[in-house]
Amino acid sequence: MRTNLILASVALLCCPLLLAQSALPAAPGPQVLSSLQQPGAMPAAAGTQQPTAPAPDANLPALTLAQAEQMAIRNNPQITVGKLEALAQHEITREARSAELPSATIAATAVQAEEASRIGAGSLTSSRLLQHAGVGTSVTQLIYDFGHTHNLVLSRKLAEKAANANSLATTEEIVLATDQAFYDALTAQAELNVAKQTVSTRQTTESQVGEMTRNKLKSTLDLSFADVDLSQAQLLQLDAQNNADSAFAVLDAVLGLDHDVRYNLIEETGAPQPPPPAVDPLVQAALQQRPDLQALTYDTESAQKYARAQWDQLLPTISAAGTVGALPVHPGTYYITNWWGGVGGNINIPVFNGFLYSSEAKEAKYRAQAASENGRDLRDRIVRDVRTSWLQANNSWQRMFVTAQLVKQANLAMDLASTRYKLGLSSIVELSQAQLRQTSAQIEDTSARYQYRLALSTLNYEMGISP
Repeated sequence: MRTNLILASVALLCCPLLLAQSALPAAPGPQVLSSLQQPGAMPAAAGTQQPTAPAPDANLPALTLAQAEQMAIRNNPQITVGKLEALAQHEITREARSAELPSATIAATAVQAEEASRIGAGSLTSSRLLQHAGVGTSVTQLIYDFGHTHNLVLSRKLAEKAANANSLATTEEIVLATDQAFYDALTAQAELNVAKQTVSTRQTTESQVGEMTRNKLKSTLDLSFADVDLSQAQLLQLDAQNNADSAFAVLDAVLGLDHDVRYNLIEETGAPQPPPPAVDPLVQAALQQRPDLQALTYDTESAQKYARAQWDQLLPTISAAGTVGALPVHPGTYYITNWWGGVGGNINIPVFNGFLYSSEAKEAKYRAQAASENGRDLRDRIVRDVRTSWLQANNSWQRMFVTAQLVKQANLAMDLASTRYKLGLSSIVELSQAQLRQTSAQIEDTSARYQYRLALSTLNYEMGISP
């Protein structure tokens, strides 16, 4: 968009012919896209008036970057999905822990049968049917399984921690996406203001040239050039409006909105802080704080515990069971009492199941090794990303000083070109080139400021700094 704006500005500024000084308005300065004061930037050249940005529309709600981040955290569905998945993993942990707790059931049974008749087929249980009614309870309790259930519970707990870390990582990703969308929309909004001011200036010029043409002071060629300039400015405004609408659509999506909302984006007014002086402490902080790395570490430990639990399936399990109940209704024979009860223990020793347990254990072992390698790969990428983000932040910081100096020089050149044009010592081409350089310098300066703030946001994300 910046390239299109500069090219359009060339066409808008260079086409008009030399007009009489008394009739032609003073050359308009470029639109200031940002109100930030660049650290180290020098003041504009004396005699060059800095244009001011249009006043914000009072009918539109104001939105700062901090407000946008909080809105995205509240409304973005991806963050909600991450939290729900963490809650679901917590329930999976409780499911695994249930094997360590007693299991109790209550049953009530009433039978109307042909007294003392026998079942002839379909069952190996007691074959004699008696008319009776009873109620009772049964309790089972795992006593020891050589760590199988315990390792499963530990695996699920670690998986729950990983889910919580992934939820935090998703939040940080959405915050970074919000920052990107906010600065993109801010840039598009500023460029739209530039296009609107250009159209206004070209309309004024076209009206004045038209009046001079009607008074036979200028030819229709001058008017034709002015009309072309106005049309090109209107096309520029259409493109800028489309880019602004698209940028705000992206911002609305990141904020979790399902409808179009336009904001007055409020830029931070404080001077940005310089980037950290050294990168090695940032790398160490990232390796300790990045939630996605923490999640992968928990996943690796969870896979290791699960692999151990799978090996424990090959070992015996010891459990106990008990039952008690009453028979208020029964045939009344001497061998049937009014209640029953019993308790016992059981040892289950796996002998052979077609190598199922051993294959499951090996599969879990290999998956744990793969998770460990994924963690090592992520650590390498984090080190790379932190270093590149730090370099980008330093480059953007230095660009701000260079673009500030560029603005100073462009303002000085504009002041000199305007004076030469008014004295009749130069053509409008020289003035147009000075205007183009000033506009380009202002755009580059604004872009550098936005890019630096975005670079800081990216560096914070790479370091795992929570919003």
